[in-house]
Amino acid sequence: MTTNALSSLRAEPRATDAPERVRRDWVLVGVLMVTALLEGVLRDDVAWRPFATIVAVGLAPVLLWRRTHPLACVVVAFGTAMALGLARLLGGAPSVGLDTMFYFLVLVYALVRWGSGREIVIGLAVVSVAAGIGTVADYTGPANVIGGFAVLAAAAAGGAAFRYRAESWRRALDQSRSQERVGLARELHDIVGHHVSAIAVQAQAGRAMAGQRPEAALEALVVIEGEASRTLAEMRAMVRVLRDGAPAECAPQPGVADLVSLARRAPVPVIDVELPDDMDELPPQVDAAVYRLAQEALTNALRHARNASRVEIRVVEGAGRLRLRVTDDGQIDPARSVNHGFGLLGMTERVQLLGGTLRAGPAPEGGWTVDAEMPTKVRR
Repeated sequence: MTTNALSSLRAEPRATDAPERVRRDWVLVGVLMVTALLEGVLRDDVAWRPFATIVAVGLAPVLLWRRTHPLACVVVAFGTAMALGLARLLGGAPSVGLDTMFYFLVLVYALVRWGSGREIVIGLAVVSVAAGIGTVADYTGPANVIGGFAVLAAAAAGGAAFRYRAESWRRALDQSRSQERVGLARELHDIVGHHVSAIAVQAQAGRAMAGQRPEAALEALVVIEGEASRTLAEMRAMVRVLRDGAPAECAPQPGVADLVSLARRAPVPVIDVELPDDMDELPPQVDAAVYRLAQEALTNALRHARNASRVEIRVVEGAGRLRLRVTDDGQIDPARSVNHGFGLLGMTERVQLLGGTLRAGPAPEGGWTVDAEMPTKVRR
């Protein structure tokens, strides 16, 4: 298990959200250099004062590269500490160092927060060796040994915690984007399906009337051209959004007021739209959902209702509820009652997300009915 964990850690890539060097990094380095210089000058018990001061001041700028080159920074800083420890252990030199060099802990944090798995393993090994040499060279008791390694472990754990939190946030954001793309794909299905169904109906009508009324066939071709142009424009806009890194052109979402336009696009069969005269302002998600539900129900009617001459779209609001009812007078396609398809599933999911209900099936008087009801106030 330990081997697998180590292999997994070594395969970990670098963090991708490392920020650019900013002004506060320079301020931090400047403050540390001034602090180290003052400590080196004012403290009475500093061994090898000039050398210790130069080391503390000279290593502070390493912090500027802690995010982009975390392993190199750790090797430089703790390699220097290792050399000082070896000098004291082998040559009997005095303990050299300033309290300001406590900023080395920032490098440990940065190593775990921004480095790759391989860099983390190598860097922590360097830190451990340097800490071990320093402990042996300046042993003052088990409490200090445990405390020193605990501080190093806390710095590394802090880097790991912030790295995990950032990674969790990134995954949640990716999941949200994925869900949004599924929603956009459903919108694309609704839009293209509706327009293509209207095109098919117009093509059938034009072919039927071409021999008797050539002018009616030309009118049908004009409608087909308009539907095809709208389909291509809307499809291109949606595809641009679905592509990674492509800018999206924002446009107002169609709503209940736009249902009248559906009747103008498909004159055969006759589409009758009835809306409330005085309708309160709806939440945007409910407004858009009603339009998409009506559009999908109309698309299904154009596709599956055989010999339909009329489609009725009714919207009724009252008592904090909004009801959409779409009916047609066509003959029931047997396959329609058993094959719900992606469209009906998407309609059901859309209504349920808003806290409503949807029923779809054959009507007692004939034809097909889609009946959706949802609250006009969406809970947040």
